[in-house]
Amino acid sequence: MANADTGTRRLRASAVIPASLTFENVTRRFDCKEAVSNVSFTAENGEVICLLGASGCGKSTLLRLAAGIEVPDEGRILLDGREVAGPTRFVEPEDRGIGLVFQDYALFPHLDALGNARFGLGDLAKREALSIADAALRRVGLGERLRAMPHELSGGEQQRVALARAVVPRPRVLLMDEPFSNLDRRMRDQVREETVAVLRETGATALIVTHDPEEAMRIADRIALMRNGKLVQIGRSRDIYTHPVDLEAARFFCDLNEIEATVKNGRIETPVGIFPAPGKKDGEKAIAAIRPQSIRVKAAGFCIPGRIIAHRFIGEVDMVDLAVQGLDKPLRARVQDAPSIKPGADIGVDIKSAEVLVF
Repeated sequence: MANADTGTRRLRASAVIPASLTFENVTRRFDCKEAVSNVSFTAENGEVICLLGASGCGKSTLLRLAAGIEVPDEGRILLDGREVAGPTRFVEPEDRGIGLVFQDYALFPHLDALGNARFGLGDLAKREALSIADAALRRVGLGERLRAMPHELSGGEQQRVALARAVVPRPRVLLMDEPFSNLDRRMRDQVREETVAVLRETGATALIVTHDPEEAMRIADRIALMRNGKLVQIGRSRDIYTHPVDLEAARFFCDLNEIEATVKNGRIETPVGIFPAPGKKDGEKAIAAIRPQSIRVKAAGFCIPGRIIAHRFIGEVDMVDLAVQGLDKPLRARVQDAPSIKPGADIGVDIKSAEVLVF
C-alpha cells in the first residue's frame, strides 16, 4: 500500500524464520466437558491455516493452547518438533516466540499507537524500538496516526495497530482470534487484504480463527473445520468445498437444497434427476445435496419442467425459487443474467449430476 507518508516506496514487513506448529492428540476440558477433543494437525512453516467453525466449537481454545494461555489436559503441542506443552514440559507464553492478536485488539488505553506497537520490544534501546514500531505502523497505513490514542482510532485502525504490535517482535508463529469480526464489510475486506499481505511478507506461520467460510477460503492455505471440539476435516479450500466429509460440513460452506431418497443399484432417483450414490447400500436412506449455484434455469420445454414462484435480484446474481413436481418444497437457485424471469413463468431445470453431493 502506497501512502502519502511513504511516497511511492512500498514498505515491507521484516521477514522471519517461521516455525511449524503441531497439535498432537490435544484435549482440553472445562468442568468435565471437552472444549477441544483429541485434535491433531500440523501448520507447516509459513503456512496460513484458518480454524473455521461455529461459536463454541473450540477454535479459540485451540489458539489459547498454542499461545500457552491454556494448558492441555492430554496430548502435546510442538514448535519445530520441540515440545512446548505436554506431559513432560511447559514453556511459558513469553518464551514461545508466538504472537497473538485478540478479537478485541486489547490495546493499552494509556499508550498511543506508537507506544502500543513498540510494547513488545522492551529489550531494545528506545530509539531502535521506536524506529521498528514506526516502520510497522507505516507498513499498515498508519504513518499519520502514530500519536493517536486508542479511543481516537477507528475499529480498522485499532486492528492494524494490534497487528503491528504482534509482528514487530518478529514471531515465528502468529495467532489471530477473529481479527476482522468487529469491522464493517468494506473495512473488513481492506484490512483483511492488508493483513494477509503482511503475513506473506513476514513468512510467519499463522493460525487465524474465523466463523466465516468465505473469509477462510480467501485467506487460508488450508482450512481446519471444527465442530464440538473436534477437527472434522482439514484441507485446501477447493478440496474441502468440493469434497466435504459429511452433510454438516457441506451445509457450513453453502446453503443447500436437500432431497431425501432411497439408494437403489448405487444410485438415488429424485424428481430432479438420478444421481450416483457411491459407497451406499441398497435400501439405505440418502440425501441429495444441491447447491443453489449448481441449478441452471432453461427455457420451458427443456430438461425438467418447473415454475418460477419467487425471484429476487441480490446484486451479482438473482435468487430464484422453483417449484418442481414431486418436491415438497421449492428449489432455491442462484442464477446470473436472468432479468426476464418472472414469477409464474414455466421454465426448465437443469442440474449436472457431477455437482450433486450425496450423503
